[in-house]
Formats: sequence, structure tokens, C-alpha cells
Amino acid sequence: MHVLPAEVLRAPDKVTVAPGTSNLPPATLCLGRGEELSQLRRILTGGGEGAVTQGGAVHGLGGIGKSTLALRYAHRHRGDYILIWWINAASPDEIETSLTELTKALVPDWAASAGRGAQVSWAKQWLSWHRGWLLIYDNVEDPADLAPYIGALHQGHHLATSRRTTGWPDSATTLSLGNLDPDDATALLCRLVFKNTPPTPRQKLHARVLVADLGCLPLAVKQAGAYLAQNRGVSLDAYRRRLGAKLARTAHGIDAERTIARVWNVTLQTLEAQHPLAVEVLHTAAWLAPDDITHTLLTPSGTDPDDIAEATGALAAYSMVTDTGSTLSIHRLVQTVLRTPPGTVGTHSLRHLDGRVRAEQSVLHHLALLPDQGNTTNNQWDTLTPHLVTLAATTPPGHHSTSLADAYATAANRLHERGHTARTIPLYEAILAQREHTLGDTHPHTLLTRNNLAAAFESAGDLRRAIPLYEATLAQREHTLGDTHPRTLISRNSLAGAYESAGDLRRAIPLYEATLAQREQTLGDTHPDTLTSRNDLAYSYESAGDLERAIPLYEATLAQREQTLGDTHPDTLTSRNNLAYAYHSAGDLERAIPLLEATLAQREQVLGDTHLHTLSTRNNLAGAYLAGGDLERATPIYEATLAQSEQVLGDTHPYTLASRNNLANAYRSAGDLEQAIPLLEATLAQCEQVLGDTHPDTLTTRNNLAVTYASAGHLERATPLYEATLAQREQVLGDTHPDTLTSRNNLANAYRSAGDLEQAIPLLEATLAQYEQVLGDTHPETFTSRNNLAVTYASAGDMERAIPLLEATLAQCAQVLGEAHPNTLTCRKNLADARQAAKAIQQRRATTTATAAGPQQPSAAD
Repeated sequence: MHVLPAEVLRAPDKVTVAPGTSNLPPATLCLGRGEELSQLRRILTGGGEGAVTQGGAVHGLGGIGKSTLALRYAHRHRGDYILIWWINAASPDEIETSLTELTKALVPDWAASAGRGAQVSWAKQWLSWHRGWLLIYDNVEDPADLAPYIGALHQGHHLATSRRTTGWPDSATTLSLGNLDPDDATALLCRLVFKNTPPTPRQKLHARVLVADLGCLPLAVKQAGAYLAQNRGVSLDAYRRRLGAKLARTAHGIDAERTIARVWNVTLQTLEAQHPLAVEVLHTAAWLAPDDITHTLLTPSGTDPDDIAEATGALAAYSMVTDTGSTLSIHRLVQTVLRTPPGTVGTHSLRHLDGRVRAEQSVLHHLALLPDQGNTTNNQWDTLTPHLVTLAATTPPGHHSTSLADAYATAANRLHERGHTARTIPLYEAILAQREHTLGDTHPHTLLTRNNLAAAFESAGDLRRAIPLYEATLAQREHTLGDTHPRTLISRNSLAGAYESAGDLRRAIPLYEATLAQREQTLGDTHPDTLTSRNDLAYSYESAGDLERAIPLYEATLAQREQTLGDTHPDTLTSRNNLAYAYHSAGDLERAIPLLEATLAQREQVLGDTHLHTLSTRNNLAGAYLAGGDLERATPIYEATLAQSEQVLGDTHPYTLASRNNLANAYRSAGDLEQAIPLLEATLAQCEQVLGDTHPDTLTTRNNLAVTYASAGHLERATPLYEATLAQREQVLGDTHPDTLTSRNNLANAYRSAGDLEQAIPLLEATLAQYEQVLGDTHPETFTSRNNLAVTYASAGDMERAIPLLEATLAQCAQVLGEAHPNTLTCRKNLADARQAAKAIQQRRATTTATAAGPQQPSAAD
């Protein structure tokens, strides 16, 4: 018998599942919504048999029944899918956790020893290989979190539930879910209260009045029905009167919150009398992450776990939570109400804060049990981190805890190491409040935390909050530590970096220059911090397109780092990588490629194959190959680098986004637009979410998407995107920045393709003049601009200007780039086409002249 190798048995394309495999929660009662269910089915299958990928989003207020509808759909159509997977989608991290559970279900033996990133990658590969699945993303907080999945996985259906009404991709049809129809709400309440016994006309009337008071909100109807089913002696009318008495004392908030608060007050009073421990559990759960709260986390020291199991069972009976026997989940709207201080006075008003204390103590107790808090793969940390983030995000005003702040700091460091720096914002905000309270506003630790919070904002693309915080921290360090203290200089350098990230080079470069001068004076010419400043300043010059200053500064910094730090020190390798990239930017591939190849080999040896800096160099090397027209080497490297970035850094890390963008460009260069366009659309959505709408990297992705639309012949989509990107680049980067010139050149090409030569030619002429001034006469981008202008002259029939310009450009391309370079070949083809067109024009003119003169008769001989 032939035994397959283990790696084949776990290969994503080889692993099969039984039809109907799922992790669905049990079906719950869902009366009404028949039209919505039918509409949802039409949305997901609307493309007919030829539509492989369809996406839909169900949105509406909290408590409206979005998750219930999605669950009902999944159970109804379970036989139509080979696999249905329910994903908690409140954050990118929780989505990844749900995907690791899919991997564990399909290849449990391999998953037991695989890392988290590898498990996520395996799940995505399996979904890429197999057709006919359904992914349900429940409680999506930000639609952009789904971009890497909806944009990349095309073999099944995607269904999302969310309170968000906007931000969904064009490919996702949305279904707005309103309150229940009064008849359906009445039927649901009667079914919950009376089970299979038909209600009397009077009971049905009271039920209709009650659901009207509840606003026909499904969650409120469900919880009211659960209460009445547990307390058969309370009539519908009596319950409604009790609700009315509570109206004046409920929490402030939106209508749904007030409705739930009214229902909650009545249910809570009964639970306090019958199951006081259940009330404590409920208030504790209100402060934790809403999904998959383990029973152990809700079991205080000295409490019998069986008592907790009984308490959670009571809560589930009243529909306050969903209980699996080992974990429970609580609706976010219920959490909001429970965390809100009630309007009454007395001991009851402190119940919500008691729950907060128990939640904190439980999390800290479980953290103390961890065998090794430095282990970044520890599953217990993965379980507890969402609860720490929730605790930090919901800190009551004036509430402080030193031990909790320390736990926040550890969690923030772990998230940062895994590339989820943006998720550290609530953690650093809570740490900062604690530091300000205990240490004061200008203590060095307070200033350090403030600097870290600014860095988290910058990582999230929120430069509007990052820059003022950097500025405030710098001012405080200047005041307390002095103008030239090393930490002051760190703040100044960080602020310059934030300005650069925002594209504000007019402020970044002078600040970098001042910081470098101060570090040279106070630390010396070869101090590591001085060399860092010199490297950063060179990078800012390069960003400004000033390669004449950037390259010599890179070269000098590299020489100093080799001398003081050694040939393979990480900082030396950074200088070598940056210099090679600058050579690439200058069009000097003969020096760029060998230097990148050598640097990559050293980084793989010194830092490891998946280190962030190794991935960066690998990406740069692929870019250099692509610039040299070597797609056979470029594309596989881009694909491998993207897979490693997703695994190591996460799906939305800025480096991952850059890698995805570069791979899409390689696909476009190879003419594979079917892969390029969806990948760029997904990447743009993520860039807008993570970096912001006007971040330079977002603008680059937007420009690349427009280029790809134009390559596909979709000028109606490309031209407006070009125009918008150009306007934003002019505003953010300046009128002569190389990226601005690229946008201007691309827009002119779009005008030419649309036949609008009156707009195209002046724009191309102005752009070429700026390229020659900024980048020089023989830069590859200058060649491209000159070629485009010549082609446009030819399109206008102006061969007298087109052909000489193409001849001059071809000669320069061949000399600088080589005879076989793609730009040289393109220019040669354009010149041949122009000469042929000119010859055809001459022939037409000659024919026209002869026709106009008429036949000539020979002269008569004398």
C-alpha cells in the first residue's frame, strides 16, 4: 500500500471536508424576516451559476437581529455549502483567531505544532483552493478589516453583520435590517412566552402593546419573552406596567440602549432575588471582550465552578448571554447598558463598578499564572489580550490601577512585536492616564508613554493625533531635560519622522538637519544616534527627490557604520539597503541590484529569513528586478515576500500593504489584470483604513489602481482617480515632488487615451520640464516622460516634433539603460510606429495633391 507523505496529507489543496462542516452555534428562534432571508439568498447567489464569489453585508442597530438572521440563513442553507465558518470579526486579531480554529479543525495534528501566522495562512490557502464555502463575519466593527479576505478569496460566499452602514466595498451588496414588523414581533413574543400554546385574543393584544413599547427591537423582545417564560405568574400587561415605571430611571443613550435598559432593570431585579451570583457574573462579563469569555475567567478564587456554571445557565435562560458550557458571549449592547451607571442612588448604583473590579482581578490573576510572560506564542496571552484591550478602552473616569497598567504595557509590547501597533492605542491611553496620575505630567516615564502613544497613532495612520502629541512631548522634554538631552533629540527625530510620514517634507527636512547638527555636537560624529540621524536625513532627501544630496549622505553613513559598527551590524545593513534603493531610484540598476543581493544574503544570515528588515530587502530586490524588466525573478519573490509578511507581521501591517501593492504591480506588468485589480482594490481599502486617506503610501496605491484601470481600458474609472490623486499629491507632497510628477504624467496619458490631446500635450510638456529640472536629463522617469510626450505629438499628427524626440530618447535609453531594457524596446517600437505613420501621411498627401491637379497631357512636339 502506498502511503502519502505527511506534507501532502496536510496540503491545503488536498484536504477535503464532509459537506455541511461548520462551527455554527445552535439555531435560535427567528420568526418573521422571511423577505430578508430571501433577499439575502438573492444577494449571495445573484450572479447565477457563473458567479463564484458573492458578498453581502447585513447592517443595522445593535439588538436588531443581524446575527440571528445570518445564523438562520446558515442553518437553512447548510446543505448548499461544503463548509460554513462563523468568524468573530470585531477586530483583525479576532478574525485571525477564528481562522486558526478552522485550521485546527481541518488539520489538527499539524496545527498543534504550527505558529499562529502559519495557521492563518493555511486557512486562507485552503479557502483559495476549494469552492462552495460560506464565511460569516459577525459584528464587523470596520468593513476594511475584511478587505484581505473578500479581496483575495473568490471561491465561496462572504456574509458580514455589522452596525456600520458605510464603508463597504462596491462588490458587497448591503441589506439594511430594521426593527421587526409588529405582527412578527408579536408572534415572536407569544412563541417565547406561550411556547406551543396559542395565545388568547386578550393575550395577543397585550403582546402587541408590549412589543410596541419595546420598539419591536428583536433583542428586547427576546429578553422580555425569556423573562416572562421564566416567571409564568407575571402577565404581559403587568410586565409592561413594570417597564413603564422604570422608564424615568434608565440609562441615557440611544433608543435601543434605553429599551434594553428598561428590560434589563426588570430582569435584573428577578435575577438578584433568585440568582445573585448570576448578576455578579453578568456585571463582570460586561467589562471583558464580548466573545468567548471562558468560565474560568468568571470564576473568582474560592468559588465552586459548578456554581458559576449554574449562574451562566440562569443568564442564558433569560437570554442575557449565550453559553456553550465552557465559554459565554454577551451582546455588545447589553454590555454598554451594564457599564453605564444607573440613575438611581444607593448600593445598586455601584454594582457596575464592582463588576469592573472583579474583571480586573480575574484577568490579573490569570496573568500571574502564566509560565512565561515573555513567550510571544503563549496561547493564554492570545486569549487574555482582547480582554486587556477592552478593559483599557472602557476605563471609567478617574479609575487607576498600577498593576493593570503594567499588564497593559506587556500586552502593548506583544501587539507591537506582532505588527498590531494600531491596536495598542487604548492600552497606551490607559497607561498614560495612570502615569500622569501617579508620576506627574512631566516624569520621564510619562513622557516615554506619551511618545509611545504618538507612535501608535502614527502606526494607525492617525497623524492628526500623532503629530500634536509628538510636538507636546518634545516641548515637555525640552523644558524638563534640556534642548540637547538624548531623549529630547529622540523626540525631535520622531517628530521629524511623523512630518515625513505625513508628506510634510518642508518641516521634516529642517528638523532632521537641526537634530543631526545637535547630535554631531553633543554625541560626536560617529555615535550610533548621530548615524541614525544622518541616515534619516538622507532618506528625507530621497523622499523629496533630491538624490544629489541623498546618495552621498547614504554613502558616507554606510562607510562610517562599517568602520564603527562592523560589516554585518543591523544598522550597517540598513545603510547598505537604503543606499541600494537610492541607486535604484536614480536608475542605476548596475549598482543597485548587486548591492541588494549582497545585503539580502547578509540579512538572511544575521537576522533570519522572516525578519522585517529581511523582508524589506527582499521586496526591494524584487522591485529592482522588475525595474530591469526581469519579471521571471521579480514576481516569485514578491509572492513569497507577501506570504511571509502576512504570516509574520499580519494582514494590515504597513509593510504587508506595501508588499501587496508591489505584487499587484508585478501582475499588471505581466498583463495579468484579473489578479492585479482586485488585489489593488483590497490594498487601497486597507491603506485608507490603516494609514489614512492622504498618506503618501495610500496615494501611491490609489495611483497604481488608476494605472491598472487604464491598462484594462476602464478610462471612466481611471481618469477621476488620477485627477483626485494628483490634487492630493500637490497638496500633501508639493508641486515638483517625483510622485506628483508621476501623477501628472499618468493623468496626461489618460487624457491622450481618451482623445483629449488639447489637455494632454500642455500637461506633458510641463511635466517633462519639471522632470528634467528635478531628476535630471537621463533619469528613467525623464525618459518615460519624454517618450510619452513624443507619442502624444504623434497622436496629434505632429511628426515633425514626435520623431526627433523619439530618436533622441531612444539613443539615451540605449546608452543609459541598455539595448534590452523594456523602456528602450518600447521607445524603439514607438519610433518605428511614428516613422511608419509619417510615411503613410506623406503618401496620403501625395495622393491628395495628384488628385487635385488632374491628369497632365504631354506637350505637343514642334
